[in-house]
Amino acid sequence: MIEFRPDQLKWEAVLEEIRRRIRTGEYQVGHPIPGEPRMAEEFGIVKGTARRVINELLKAGDVYTVLGKGTFVADPETGGPPRRDTEDE
Repeated sequence: MIEFRPDQLKWEAVLEEIRRRIRTGEYQVGHPIPGEPRMAEEFGIVKGTARRVINELLKAGDVYTVLGKGTFVADPETGGPPRRDTEDE
């Protein structure tokens, strides 16, 4: 749970926290971030607010989605899935 400041919208505070976790490596490239239900429960927000956070992350290229699988941390260079190293193939 995070503390919400009175001068900040809840979705902005959660967005800031998710981005912090990405920056620090808590959420690594190619790994999932919490989905709407889990994010709502963890941060004490409604699912619509969690959806807004995910949409903002998607627009910024911080995450990408895989239909039926979830939302994952994007490669900062491509804004999508991690690139496979073709030298290993």
